[in-house]
Amino acid sequence: MSFKYPKDLLSLIAFFKKFPGVGSKTAERLTFQLLLWNEKELEQFSQLLSRLKQTIQHCPECGCIMEDALCSFCNQKSRSSHLLCIIASPKDAFSIESTKSYSGLYHVIKYLLSPIEGRLNLHLDLLDSRIEKLATQEVIIALDSTLEGDTTALYLKDHLKKYPQIKVSRLAFGLPVGSSLDYIDDTTLCRALSGRQSF
Repeated sequence: MSFKYPKDLLSLIAFFKKFPGVGSKTAERLTFQLLLWNEKELEQFSQLLSRLKQTIQHCPECGCIMEDALCSFCNQKSRSSHLLCIIASPKDAFSIESTKSYSGLYHVIKYLLSPIEGRLNLHLDLLDSRIEKLATQEVIIALDSTLEGDTTALYLKDHLKKYPQIKVSRLAFGLPVGSSLDYIDDTTLCRALSGRQSF
């Protein structure tokens, strides 16, 4: 006789497996860990998840996340409006901010190009309008050093050729090939930012 997990446990395991890097065994451990939590902890966790989409919004300008009506990245007068950093995820903005070596604005493109997954085009109308409105002087392409990141960077470089007055650079020094910004330490990321090269 074979034993199977109850349906609710299987459903929860399946949800955990949606997280990047989480396989079956890790998903099972997380699920069984939740069974050890008390009722109050589970209720708080459930409430936090249920209101996450309402409390955390995406800035309509830059695409970064914000908790209230004002985006902390767009609404600081101390930031340089002539410097624009293109990133693939709002999380990358926090990684770059931790280096304390960047004072410009951000623009999230939401995803990297991937022919395998059918992502063949970037919708850059908002980027174009921001470049014109901000009178951007330099665009930094801060994408992962992966096949998808490199493909997207080349696509962006080609797109930005219509702005000959803009310097286009890309994070370079210190970033190993195949790396994700999520796993780069602050010092390496700071060096990559300050040592960016014309692209």
